[in-house]
Amino acid sequence: MTDVVLHIYDVTNSGSEKTNNTIVQINKIFKDGIGLGGIFHSAVQVFGDDEWSFGFCEQGTGVFSCPSGKNPMYTYRESIVLGKTNCSIFKVNQILRELSREWPGSSYDLLSKNCNHFCDEFCERLGVPKLPGWVNRFANAGDTAMEVAGNTALRFRQAKTEIVSASKVAYRFLLGVTNNVTNNVKNGPESPDNSNRGGSPRLQASWLKNIVTNGAKPSTSSEAENQNGVMPLPPTRDDKALLHS
Repeated sequence: MTDVVLHIYDVTNSGSEKTNNTIVQINKIFKDGIGLGGIFHSAVQVFGDDEWSFGFCEQGTGVFSCPSGKNPMYTYRESIVLGKTNCSIFKVNQILRELSREWPGSSYDLLSKNCNHFCDEFCERLGVPKLPGWVNRFANAGDTAMEVAGNTALRFRQAKTEIVSASKVAYRFLLGVTNNVTNNVKNGPESPDNSNRGGSPRLQASWLKNIVTNGAKPSTSSEAENQNGVMPLPPTRDDKALLHS
């Protein structure tokens, strides 16, 4: 068994001394001050004096090594022993060959596939705990925010599509109703067959209006004349006698 050591650096390769100093101050405040995290580079050392990490390149693998704690691109911060691995040196070399194929430099992404993600994967295959959460917390938070934003945009597009589809259906329905009414007006009185099924659309509309306006009260003689086109006859003497009997 051998120790697996994590080496952590402040990311100070921006090319601007002012920016590099700002990053160092951010890391001091957010990691050293309140323990949330910061902007860090990490690498894993196991067997030998070299550390292994991952970075961007246009061609070939992004996996590389350098003397432990001496990466010239960054400012060394600290080292943490993550545990002991049961892997032999032969097995470790096999894992590194596999990772070299699986992690091309062109696939590097600051938020979703960076050096800290590589070290997590390497440690998992070595059978030791992954990196402390604060090492890659800022990148994970940024990746989550991007995913949420992407899902929100997708749902908005889906909702927009559903609204447009529903609007088209409603438009076609209203257009069909309008065409039917127009055709009925142009064609004049309906056939006896159609009148038996409830009367013309205008009579139906008048009947519905009376129901809404007057409720369920009985129609007067004038209403009956307007609805049916026939004036009711006055009651005869015999009818009155029959009513009072």
